[in-house]
Amino acid sequence: LCGVPGRKDGYKLERQANDALYHSALCRAKADWLIGINATRLFSCLYGKTLNVGRVQTPTLKMLVDRDAAITGFQKETYYHVRLTLPGAEAASAKICAADEASRLKAACEASAAVCTSLVKEKKTIAPPKLFDLTSLQREANRIYGYTAKQTLDLAQALYEKKLLTYPRTDSAFLTDDMGETATGIIKVLCEKLSFMEGADFSPEIAKVLNSKKVSDHHAIVPTMEFVQKGFDGLTEGEKKLLSLVCCKLLCAVAAPQEYETVTAIFDCGDKPFTAKGKTILIAGWKDIDTRFRAALKAKPDEDSAEDAALPELAEGQIFEAVTASVSEHYTTPPKPYTEDSLLSAMENAGKEDMPEDAERQGLGTPATRAAMIEKLLSAGFVERKGKSLVPTKDGINLAVILPDMLKSPLLTAEWETRL
Repeated sequence: LCGVPGRKDGYKLERQANDALYHSALCRAKADWLIGINATRLFSCLYGKTLNVGRVQTPTLKMLVDRDAAITGFQKETYYHVRLTLPGAEAASAKICAADEASRLKAACEASAAVCTSLVKEKKTIAPPKLFDLTSLQREANRIYGYTAKQTLDLAQALYEKKLLTYPRTDSAFLTDDMGETATGIIKVLCEKLSFMEGADFSPEIAKVLNSKKVSDHHAIVPTMEFVQKGFDGLTEGEKKLLSLVCCKLLCAVAAPQEYETVTAIFDCGDKPFTAKGKTILIAGWKDIDTRFRAALKAKPDEDSAEDAALPELAEGQIFEAVTASVSEHYTTPPKPYTEDSLLSAMENAGKEDMPEDAERQGLGTPATRAAMIEKLLSAGFVERKGKSLVPTKDGINLAVILPDMLKSPLLTAEWETRL
C-alpha cells in the first residue's frame, strides 16, 4: 500500500466514508431502540396490553388512521350540471348547488341558441414512464394484479435468485451509462419474444434510461440476459406475471412519448358558459405498448374520461339552434381508503416537500423495508385488509389516539431518515 503513489489518501477517504456509514447506522439503531423498545414498553405497561411502537411503523399507522377519519367524517353534498347535447359533442355547465337553479338554466337554454365563443387547441406530450425501482414495482403490481407489497418483493427476490431479474431492493429508476449495449441487446430479443409486441411500431431510445448520476447503490429493476436466453420456462404464474410487467416497463421507458391534441370549446347559452373538451391522439408512442400489454393480460385499461373522445370540427362564432338540455345530479365523494399502491406512494413521499431536492433518502422507511412495515401492522392487528383496501382496526385507531404527536409524525420521521 505504501509503495503505490496516492493509495494512502484514497484509503483514508474510503475509511472516512465508511466511518460516516457506521455512525449513520449506529444513530439509526439508537433511534429505533429509543422508540421501538422504550415506547413499546411504556405504552404497553400504561394500557395493560402489547402496543408496538416503531420509528416508521407508527407514523405509517397515523396516515391510515387520518384517512379513515376523513372517510368516516365525510359529509356528502349534492350538485348539478346542465348539459347541452350538440351534434357530435356534449357541453357542461359549471357546478350548480341548487336543483331549482339548474332547472331554470335548462329551460333558458332550450329557449335559446348556443354560440361557440372560444376554441382553444393545444398539442401536448406524455413522456414515457421511468424504469421500476422497488416501490414503483410494488405499486404497479398491486394496481394490476392485486399483489401485496410483500408478495411482489418475494417474487422479485425469487426471480433475482434465479438470475432472471436484477437486484430488486433499489430506489433507482435509471441504468448506469455503461449498460447501454446490454440494454439494447435485451430489448431487441424482448421485441422478438413477447407476443404483444408483434407488429408494434417501435424504435427504442436507450439514452433515456441511462444516467449514472441518478443511480445510488443499485440500478433500476430490469430483466437479465439470462432471462433473454431462458424465457419463462419453469416459472410460477406469479413469477411470469411480474417478469412480464418488468419487461413491459423497460420497453415503455425507451419508447417515444405519446403526442396528442386537446380541444376546449366554450359555448354561450342562456347567458351562461358551457364547456366541451376533446382529445385526438397524434402519436400513440409508449401508450401503444402499454395498451398491448394490458390487452394480452386481459387487464383493465386505464380509465378513459369523456375528454378522450375527439370533438367534431368547430369554429368560433358557430351557432347551434334548437338546443337540447338536460340536468345531471352528482354527489361529492369521500377520500378513497389506502391501498398498498397508494400507501407505498404516501410513505415514499412523506415530508418530501420539506426536504432538499438532493436529499439521498426521503419519506418513511426504504424500498426494502416498506413492505415489511405494512405486514407488521397487519400481523400486530392494527390494520386489516378489506379487498384491496388497508383499514385501521379499533386497536390501531386507539393506539394512534394515545401516542404523542412526536412519535407518529410522518414529517419528523422523514426528516430523521434524510439526516441519517
